[in-house]
Amino acid sequence: DQIPDVKDAPDAVDLPKIQGQVQFEDVSFGYLKRHRVLKDIRFSAAPGQVIALLGATGSGKSTIMNLLPRFYDPTGGRVLVDGHDLRQVKLASLRSQMGIVLQETTLFAATIGENIAFSQPNATQDEIIAAAKAAQAHDFISELPDGYETHVGERGVTLSGGQKQRIAIARALLANPAILILDDATASVDTQTEQLIQTALGNLMNGRTTFVIAHRLSTVRRADQILVLERGQIVACGTHDELLEQSAHYQEIYNKQLRPQERSLPVGE
Repeated sequence: DQIPDVKDAPDAVDLPKIQGQVQFEDVSFGYLKRHRVLKDIRFSAAPGQVIALLGATGSGKSTIMNLLPRFYDPTGGRVLVDGHDLRQVKLASLRSQMGIVLQETTLFAATIGENIAFSQPNATQDEIIAAAKAAQAHDFISELPDGYETHVGERGVTLSGGQKQRIAIARALLANPAILILDDATASVDTQTEQLIQTALGNLMNGRTTFVIAHRLSTVRRADQILVLERGQIVACGTHDELLEQSAHYQEIYNKQLRPQERSLPVGE
């Protein structure tokens, strides 16, 4: 009754270089076949759009994120990228064109430079530094005695949460994916670091199809589409302004989670 492991189909083909169009066609999913956590999910994202996912814990946000890089396959319906059914393309060719930056960042026992260049081992030092600058990480790296040659321990234990997150953003920038999967929550960091991370995320999202589990007012305001999820279904879809007018679900989330942030937003956010 468990879901099958994901692997390449015998006739799978390489996914060509993608623009980043994504479609979910009547997608359902259950970690156990009789227990569906997504039901009839249907939406499309044009290349370069920002799609914000909102909803309570257990509403299905993370499951949608897990279907995009094909960590799981839908139990019903199809996920398409640039018109290609994900089950018909090779996993490596799909995942190499996606970037994932979550709140819990995985770093490897290697140098900071090697961590940034993890998916691009042939990157030049100039390319690594350019990615770190866009990720607002260059300054703190430069202040370390060994700079980019600084070794981080297993899981990055020598760095703070905010530093690890910015290295993960630099890694994604260097990989230059067409599709991004983000969680905009920041680890418990001070206000200045928070603003640096938000700037870095903005640089990363620019021009890429981005799916973001949204916790922040600034994220939903910039989203081209907000999908409001409840119990595995999309209960509202639209922009921030549209949903404030039309969706009671969104109004409730806005009033509880997002509106209090307005009082503490820096100018220009």
